[in-house]
Amino acid sequence: MLSHACRTIFLVAFLAAALVAMSPSAPSLAVTAKEKMATCKFGADDQKLQGTARAKFLKNCMANRNDPRGPAPGAAGAPPAAGAVPPPKQ
Repeated sequence: MLSHACRTIFLVAFLAAALVAMSPSAPSLAVTAKEKMATCKFGADDQKLQGTARAKFLKNCMANRNDPRGPAPGAAGAPPAAGAVPPPKQ
């Protein structure tokens, strides 16, 4: 038989696991469009962009297309990973 302390620890661990399992699947750090716009404007101000260059930067920033690292591997338009075997030609 389990001691009172062991049962308490087991119960707390079970409840903690249940809370994690029932938590919403949405990311907790999701930003709103308003917050994203503020971040994009800060980036444009930091680079001292004006006119057409500023508008282009803000448009790309809001669409997540301004990542200096480039597209993710496997994403449309991304170059193949180094050492990757190209698909066979049909």
